[in-house]
Amino acid sequence: MEGSGNTFRIFKTGKELKSGPHFDLSAYYHVNNIGIGLKFSNYSASSNGMLAVGSSYGNTRYVAVSTKDNITFFEPSIMYSNYNEPTKHKLILDAALGVISYTAKTGNVKGAGSNLGLGAGLGYQYVLSDHLFIGPKLSMTAGTLNKMKTSGITVDLGDEKERLTRVSLSGVVAFHF
Repeated sequence: MEGSGNTFRIFKTGKELKSGPHFDLSAYYHVNNIGIGLKFSNYSASSNGMLAVGSSYGNTRYVAVSTKDNITFFEPSIMYSNYNEPTKHKLILDAALGVISYTAKTGNVKGAGSNLGLGAGLGYQYVLSDHLFIGPKLSMTAGTLNKMKTSGITVDLGDEKERLTRVSLSGVVAFHF
C-alpha cells in the first residue's frame, strides 16, 4: 500500500490467526432421534507482527502491531443422534443456519460485521454414565462478510470479502437429561 511518498509493509503472514481457542454450547429438545435446539460457538485468535513504514527518502521505521480476532455464531440447530438406542456408542450429526459475527482489533482500530452463517458437525460419543457422554467432534463453520464497520464507517468489501470458514476437531463433553 502506498500513499504520499510513504510505503507500508506488514511483516507477518496471518498464520498465527489460523489457530486459537474455541468453544461451543448447545441445548436440544429430543423427539425420537431428532433434536431441535440452539447453538452458540465462539472462536478467537491473536497475532503479533511488525508494520514497516518506508518514506520516499529511504528511511524505514518499524512499529509493533497486535491483532485480535473473534468469530461468534448463534443459530437455531437441528441434530440427529441415536441417543435413544441401547448402545454405548452414539453418533451425532448436526446442522445450523444463523448469524455469524466477526470482530477484529488491530492496535486502536476495531472492525466488526455480521452475516448469515452455516454450521455442520459430525461427532462420536461414548456413554460414561446415564447422563454423561464424551468423544471427538469434527465441525465446520462458514460465512462471508460483505460489509464491515470500522470507526463508525461502514465499508463495502467488494471483491475483498472476509471469509470466516473454520474447520475444527474438538473434544466434547455432553450432559443428557
